[in-house]
Amino acid sequence: MISVEEAKNIINLQTAEWGQSKLALADSIGEVLAEDISADRDFPPFDRVTMDGIALNFDAFASGNRRFKIQDIQLAGAPPLALQGTDSAIEIMTGAVLSQGCDLVIRYEDLEFTEHNGQKWVTIGLESADRWKNVHRQASDQPAGTLLISAGVTITAAEVAIMATVGKSQVLVNKKPKIAIVSTGDELVDVASIPMSHQIRKSNSIAIQSTLNQLNVPCTLYHLLDDKPALLVAVADLLDSYDILLLSGGVSKGKADYLPEVLEELGVKKLFHKVAQRPGKPFWFGSKPSGSQVFAFPGNPISTYMCFRVYFLPWLLDNLGYVNPQREAVLMEDFSFKLDLGYFLQVRVEYNNNGSMQAYPETGNGSGDLANLAQSDGFLYLPAGQVDFKSGRSYEFYSFALSNFA
Repeated sequence: MISVEEAKNIINLQTAEWGQSKLALADSIGEVLAEDISADRDFPPFDRVTMDGIALNFDAFASGNRRFKIQDIQLAGAPPLALQGTDSAIEIMTGAVLSQGCDLVIRYEDLEFTEHNGQKWVTIGLESADRWKNVHRQASDQPAGTLLISAGVTITAAEVAIMATVGKSQVLVNKKPKIAIVSTGDELVDVASIPMSHQIRKSNSIAIQSTLNQLNVPCTLYHLLDDKPALLVAVADLLDSYDILLLSGGVSKGKADYLPEVLEELGVKKLFHKVAQRPGKPFWFGSKPSGSQVFAFPGNPISTYMCFRVYFLPWLLDNLGYVNPQREAVLMEDFSFKLDLGYFLQVRVEYNNNGSMQAYPETGNGSGDLANLAQSDGFLYLPAGQVDFKSGRSYEFYSFALSNFA
């Protein structure tokens, strides 16, 4: 039996890559970018007007002239007009290309318009203005060729907007693994079924699937009965078809817990079996020379979810390139645990005025008390080697909420 820290190290040493794939830009949010994105032209690509008003020649304004003849109207999206004389001005709209011969824009709020003999005139109510006022100069943000987004970034709407601007209709992202989620046990029935008195509905596999669905990781559910010959055939097929197997149940010391021997007979190298922790001590982990990773979790609901959340999910996020910062929370009540095991305490979390997390124990009735998950926000890891854990100390916190760790 190994420690929690040893188990994490062994898992983290098993690095994996699943290649890259191209997605339509609109479907890329939440994925990890696998290519650098550079500006294909200047940002902005032209001298861009930032206020509705008039465009004119700065030197004419600086010479003291405040009354100009309106020559034309320049709209956004149209080719630039050319100023025909320094005594003229062009009405111009926000987003338009600055008219040729102009280097000053005065907003409508500072103007007064009149008309005489069919000619429109404008009088400027400003005494002073700077050259290029209300003009967003070409390349003033970024010149063409500048690196805008580096590979490895998790794509948000901001990155999508930038990539759209540079013409990336498709984007290269880190490919996600194919995962088989396998529940085992003769006692389990489908969620929609009405269980008999000796049966229970599947919950572990559904909880795992829903989390992976939120990350857009392709996964498929399977259920296998406690029959060794059947397990050998089914697991062999799954190992050939998937990058990762997540198994729930069948790894302890029960008479029908065949999975450890099945996996080893199928050539999966055991890297550890049993971790000095509560819950989840029978946790089994191994890999196949072909690269398949196998995480076999104990079948009790809290044990399965804890091992999935603490061990598998951080490993997956790291290998996909997501930023996965470790968080801590302050234990707010004294707590004692007499066994020399790492303990993953279910806690309810509140935030103080400084934004720090404060953790309150929600112990429940052991690793089978699935309903108690609803009273908790995550697991607080209390390391082995001590019995009494005092209020006010900070410990590693593993949130149930995907938004808090991905």
